[in-house]
Amino acid sequence: MDFRTEARTWLEGRLADTPAPGPRAWERELGHAGWIGIGWPGADGESYGNRRATLTQQVVWAEEYARSGAPARMGHIGENLLAPTLITYGTEEQKQRHLPPVARGETLWCQGYSEPGAGSDLAGVRTAAVQDGAGGYAVTGQKIWTSLALDADWCFVLARTDPGSTRHHGLSFLLVEMDQPGRIEVRPIRQLTGTSEFNEVFLDGARATEVVGGEGNGWQVAMGLLALERGVSTLAQQIGFARELDQVVAAAVASGAAEDPVIRARLVRQWAELDTMRRHALRTLGSTGDPGAPSVAKLLWGGWHQRLGELAVQVAGEAGAVGPEPWSQRRPYELDSAQHLFLFSRADTIYGGSDEIQRNIIAERVLGLPREPR
Repeated sequence: MDFRTEARTWLEGRLADTPAPGPRAWERELGHAGWIGIGWPGADGESYGNRRATLTQQVVWAEEYARSGAPARMGHIGENLLAPTLITYGTEEQKQRHLPPVARGETLWCQGYSEPGAGSDLAGVRTAAVQDGAGGYAVTGQKIWTSLALDADWCFVLARTDPGSTRHHGLSFLLVEMDQPGRIEVRPIRQLTGTSEFNEVFLDGARATEVVGGEGNGWQVAMGLLALERGVSTLAQQIGFARELDQVVAAAVASGAAEDPVIRARLVRQWAELDTMRRHALRTLGSTGDPGAPSVAKLLWGGWHQRLGELAVQVAGEAGAVGPEPWSQRRPYELDSAQHLFLFSRADTIYGGSDEIQRNIIAERVLGLPREPR
């Protein structure tokens, strides 16, 4: 059985079962079957509990997962961001402690980067970590827009371990356990969609005993991690985008909106731009020598997805302003798929590094333009 057939057969067989497993149970099922961590660089397939896969096979798995309509992953931060970072910068003890539970789908992670007043300016971190005299650190500060923080078991936190440092100097990459009552508080942020995927995280002397890459080297580790955010998963993301575009096209045909030449032109443009994104992703897949590629990819998909949301409500016409169910005090407002796409995608050009930050990276690191005054 070839790899694609194996992946498709497993997904179809598991997704045919009812009822569907909960998010944590689904992560454990993926881990038990060996589908977590197949893209980890340097893993030997035995040490951390994951199977080996070529780059092509990683793409195949991501594509089949997206096409199957499988549940959204809760473990992707640990699998796709933390694990490769530990493999590159971590000690063997850190790898052996943290990677097997991720591979088994047992441990969930969140990312403690953005802060109020700094946002995408990662060098503006003010969260402080002070040595506590017992071989660890007391971490105090606030993180914001922290995805999955309510469910996470651990958080990797960028904090300032040198109190006299500024900008990207004196930062360290710390591993912080989330279950610390009285020291860590998570507050959900209610979004335009009525849901709360993002959170505020308040750290008040939270204890951390592990530093990845050595004290003071957090900027190097953090930059290495950000480069991992745009990889194989980008191709799977584009399959999801294609499904959303198909739904908008079908709605336009059904409602007659597709007869409008302006809407027809916008639909064609969305299709052409999505095809361009896929070709760019394939061209840069596995490349490590292009400092601008991750930023270009983020700029492409963030704006594209936002425009798709705008187009979806334009196609819906007047109905796009009315919820699918009557509103009442007892039940919060509900959204149809087009409305949810429109509202949620407003954040696409902000999270993961705002468009302004991505353009600065391209200007300074690729084009060699003078740095922006700070």
